[in-house]
Amino acid sequence: MMAKFRDSVVHDNVFEVSAPAVERDAPADKADTVADRSIGSIISETRHLSADQVEKILQHQRETGVRFGEAAIALGLASADDVLFALAQQFHYPYAAEERRKASPELVALNQPFGVQAEAFRAIRSQIMMRLFNEGQERRAIAVVSPDAGDGKTFFSANLAVTLAQLGGRTLLVDADMRGPRQHQVFGIANSAGLSGILSGRAEAKVIQQVNGVPSLFVLPVGITPPNPLELVERPAFGLLIRELLAKFDHVVVDTPAATYGSDCAVIAARCGAALVIARQDQSRVGELQDLVANLGESPAKLAGVIVNEF
Repeated sequence: MMAKFRDSVVHDNVFEVSAPAVERDAPADKADTVADRSIGSIISETRHLSADQVEKILQHQRETGVRFGEAAIALGLASADDVLFALAQQFHYPYAAEERRKASPELVALNQPFGVQAEAFRAIRSQIMMRLFNEGQERRAIAVVSPDAGDGKTFFSANLAVTLAQLGGRTLLVDADMRGPRQHQVFGIANSAGLSGILSGRAEAKVIQQVNGVPSLFVLPVGITPPNPLELVERPAFGLLIRELLAKFDHVVVDTPAATYGSDCAVIAARCGAALVIARQDQSRVGELQDLVANLGESPAKLAGVIVNEF
């Protein structure tokens, strides 16, 4: 696909850190509650409208026969973006509120789900679903790899995870880039504990964190940056962890270090079972890209495609 744009100890610990975060009924119950609310109540809560302001909107609505959202926009008490946000809440479609967009500008699929970039991610998601998630196929995690730093791998991994979560299935983004972790910054979550601690055999609770505003999206950050990242992913514990996560989540996306830093990404891809290669237009060297693809071709990982990042 080309597109633009310590073993038993860890095994037991996986249940401890992930089970509380993935209760099946909790997100659905919350979503049902949102679906029962009117557009007006969601807009009122989002904009912190007073009772008098709501009454003015309702009066304008009665006089003109327009919808609540249109009346609120006409009176300057809400924006078109507020209406889109309310609609997204009703249809269980994660859409970041304005303050969240400023905090996490790289999450274009969440911040601007109706934009061109988000549509490109959805198109890639469709290709991945057809190639990797057909009924009867072996479950695989997706390792996102790239030849060099700056190719957009972290950006791509984060937004791919968002679009998969927007399908409704429980999605986990694992930051396995233990050389230069950044997913915790992208999502604005704590990074005091995470993958490195699990693979080192330390008992760390609640390392899998739910993304605020996206009930079906979770992130496992790196935690403390270790001195031996390659050795950690080469141990059997990492493969055991991936299998456990695949049993608990519908989709698992894994961010990896760039190939220029070593063989981490190839090892991670082999454990995951599938890989997507990210290259940067006018920046990635053809030889390095060919070497990476050839290297992956000799591993157990299925190469799902190569993505050319235009930015």
